[in-house]
Amino acid sequence: MSKIAELFRQSPFEPLRLHMDKVMECVSHVKPMFERARDQNYESLKELVRLVFKQEHQADIIKDDIRQTIPKSFFLPVYRGDLLGYLAMQDDMADSVEDIGVLLTIKHLAMPAKLVDQVFEYVEKILWTADKACDVSKELTVLVEKGFNGEQVDRILGMVAVVERAEWEADRKQYEVSQALFALEDELKPADLLLWFRIFAVLGELANHAEKAADRVRRMLAK
Repeated sequence: MSKIAELFRQSPFEPLRLHMDKVMECVSHVKPMFERARDQNYESLKELVRLVFKQEHQADIIKDDIRQTIPKSFFLPVYRGDLLGYLAMQDDMADSVEDIGVLLTIKHLAMPAKLVDQVFEYVEKILWTADKACDVSKELTVLVEKGFNGEQVDRILGMVAVVERAEWEADRKQYEVSQALFALEDELKPADLLLWFRIFAVLGELANHAEKAADRVRRMLAK
């Protein structure tokens, strides 16, 4: 029996938690990537992005194993399609980190000095959102162990609301830093301006995917 199949026998959410752990390894490199871009440490940035590629691929392997193994005959407390949808949302988080790494290494891109503080405030809000989504994933396993009791369900729904609030705040940060970026359009090369704008957008997608994953949990619990 494969490791994933054995995990499904223990808990239908344990394999998804294993996948989320790998996703969060990718997410943990977001801030260091931006730090290297700020410091114009391009070689170190490329090395870090290569690590992200490797970890994202490992997440894909776990995802594919889950899709192939997810039991059709085992009793599941939730709809199988919802589990697969939730898995896809988690995987999109890792994909976003990989996309950020690609964009940061397309060229030797200098972070505008006037934006540094705002950029890292935005990064921290994105990471906070992803971290709260990870907490929801961990709590799902506890929920199954306790038999989907009302108190535990209410607790997770409250955690989902925290993720949604964090994603909304991240959207505001994205808007603010994008405004500040375009205020510098006379000082930046057009290509650099547009590339930073795209980087901010993809960073925002990381929070969006985290929020969608949390919302999928709400859908599972509502059925």
